[in-house]
Amino acid sequence: QVQLVESGGGLVQAGGSLRLSCEVSGTIASTNAMAWHRQAPGKERELVAFISSADSTHYAHSVKGRFTISRDNGENTMYLQMNSLKHADTAIYYCNAVSGSLIYWGQGPQVPVCP
Repeated sequence: QVQLVESGGGLVQAGGSLRLSCEVSGTIASTNAMAWHRQAPGKERELVAFISSADSTHYAHSVKGRFTISRDNGENTMYLQMNSLKHADTAIYYCNAVSGSLIYWGQGPQVPVCP
């Protein structure tokens, strides 16, 4: 069974920083292709950042230069460092991992950003 357990969400002021963690357990590892998505109130879920199994990264234009995706394979954990947060970044953030044709999702911590 695959589990993605997220942590690190919470209320933050605009301009502040927050780091989200996504610990992977089960039959896949953090070395798989993984990503962070987010869903703001009333909007569709969107890709925020992606890291391939070869460690290449891709960011949404809206977060490029402010967010950094990384992982510690020894800890089987992926991270999203979010700096210079804006009110527009307010959303539920979901991590996911790809294994073959399957995609697994974390539970989605909330990140409310006060203006």
